Amino acid sequence: MLKVMRKHAKYFYVLFFIVIITFVFWGVGTVDKTGMIEKAAEVGPYKILADDYISAYERTVRFYREIYKDKFTEDMQKELKRKVLESMVDDKVLLIAAKDAGIVVSDEELQDSIAKEPAFQKNGVFDHDVYVNRLMLNRITPEYFENMKRQELIVEKMRRLIESSADVNALTINLPGSSGDEKSADMINQVLSRDIKAKAVKSFIEGYKKNIKNITINQKFLE
Repeated sequence: MLKVMRKHAKYFYVLFFIVIITFVFWGVGTVDKTGMIEKAAEVGPYKILADDYISAYERTVRFYREIYKDKFTEDMQKELKRKVLESMVDDKVLLIAAKDAGIVVSDEELQDSIAKEPAFQKNGVFDHDVYVNRLMLNRITPEYFENMKRQELIVEKMRRLIESSADVNALTINLPGSSGDEKSADMINQVLSRDIKAKAVKSFIEGYKKNIKNITINQKFLE
């Protein structure tokens, strides 16, 4: 069991990181036959555009296909459709909760985060021309990207706040004996800690959804 956990522990929560991975270029939105921007979901005042969802889904599929190779099944792929959209909806719920709680990201925090993005750097240093040109190539304005980036950072703050309230010591495991046992215990405790924090965040989200009047999912993207 320990061997399996050592091999796969780093993948347990990879879905969350793929969906909110830094430097995600947001699409301009698929246009449906009525001329309207197509939405994958709505959460309160926020819309999850079809292109944004498809982009996140395709990145996730590529990641898991690389891990599981020929063991990656159609059922797994279909389940990822639900998981990815669910994760994006959860992020919007956290964004609403964070704004209700008065959590903000300052201009300095935003600028610092963008400056640390390798994609916007030249010779290891942030380059404004690289930044603007990279966004332009993806048909994104700096204003739009910075708004999305600010939302991402706000969600991260809210998530950390919830995680900090979780009792990660409740299931701490101690294995007396060799240094190998200590390493095994440390690895197990890290997995348990992540699991406890993830469950605390999910529990908060499910409870907070009751405060949001409009949460709709476009079932087309789950078929």
